[in-house]
Amino acid sequence: MLAVGMAMGAAIGPTPESSLAGDAGSLAKSLPLLLATAAGRAQAQAALAKATAAAANANAAPGASTTAAHKRRKRRRRHATAVAPASSATTPSGAESPAETSPSTPTRPSATVKKKLPAVSSVWLIELAGGTFTQALAQPSAAPYMDGQLLQGATLLSGWSAPAGSALASEAVLAEPPPPGGAPPLLHSIVQPPCPEGAAGTTCAPETPGQLTAADEFLKATLAQILTTAAYREHGLVVVTFSTVAIASQAGLPAGASSTTLTSQPAGGVLLLSPFARPGSRPSTAFNATSPRQSLEALLHR
Repeated sequence: MLAVGMAMGAAIGPTPESSLAGDAGSLAKSLPLLLATAAGRAQAQAALAKATAAAANANAAPGASTTAAHKRRKRRRRHATAVAPASSATTPSGAESPAETSPSTPTRPSATVKKKLPAVSSVWLIELAGGTFTQALAQPSAAPYMDGQLLQGATLLSGWSAPAGSALASEAVLAEPPPPGGAPPLLHSIVQPPCPEGAAGTTCAPETPGQLTAADEFLKATLAQILTTAAYREHGLVVVTFSTVAIASQAGLPAGASSTTLTSQPAGGVLLLSPFARPGSRPSTAFNATSPRQSLEALLHR
C-alpha cells in the first residue's frame, strides 16, 4: 500500500512547467500509467475497505458472544431460582425428613390403648354350703345345673381356695374408681342357708350327695335373678365359692343367725361369671395373695 501511494503521489504531484506541445506528448505517454495507477488505487481502496470491515467484524464478535453468554447465564439463574423452592421442599429418596429424625418430636399417645382392667362395679360373692367343684364334676347327677349348664359358660379355677375367691371379689370391686358423680361400686355377699336341724336336714346333710344337690339348686335360683340384671350385663362379676355354713345354735350365735367359714384346705375351687371373663376356660393362674389385682388382670379382659 505504501508503494502504491508513492507511485500515485509521484504521478499526480507538481512537475516543471513545459510547453503545450511537450505537455501533449507527455500526457499521451503517461496516460496508460495514470490509468493503471488509478485502477491500482481503486483496488487498494477496496482492499483497505474490506480489511477495515473485517477488523470491525472481528472486534465486534467477542462483544456479541459475550452478550449471548451473559443472556444464557441470566436464563440459567432464573431457572435455578424457579426450581430451588420445589427441590428444597422435596425430600430425596431414601433420606429422612427433619421431622422424622428429630429426637424432640413428641409422640402422640394412641387413642386405642385398652385398659388393663374392665370397669367392674357390681360384684356378687356367692358362698355355697360345703363341698367342692371337683365333687360336683365327679357327681353330675347330684349337681346337674353346675355340670350341664353353668361350667360351659364360666371360668373355673379348681386350685383356688374360698379365701382366694373372696379376696378376688373384694379386689375387683375396688379395681377402678367410679366416675365423678357415678354410682359407687357394690359388693353383694350371698350365703346359702344352712341345712335345717332334725329330720328335715337329712336331705342336705354334709358329705352327702344331697348337700351338692341343695347347693346346685340354690345356685341355679340365685343366678337366674343376677344374670338378667343390667348391672351384671354392663359391668358385673359373680364369684362362687364353697364355704362351711353352721347353724346359729351350734355356733353359739343368736337365734336366726348363721355363720360361714371360708377354708383354705381343701381347695374347693372358685367359679367366675362375667361378661369380661373367659367362658368355659380352665386357667392355671395362681392367686397372688400379696397383689390380688395382678390375678384380676390375668383373668378379666375386654
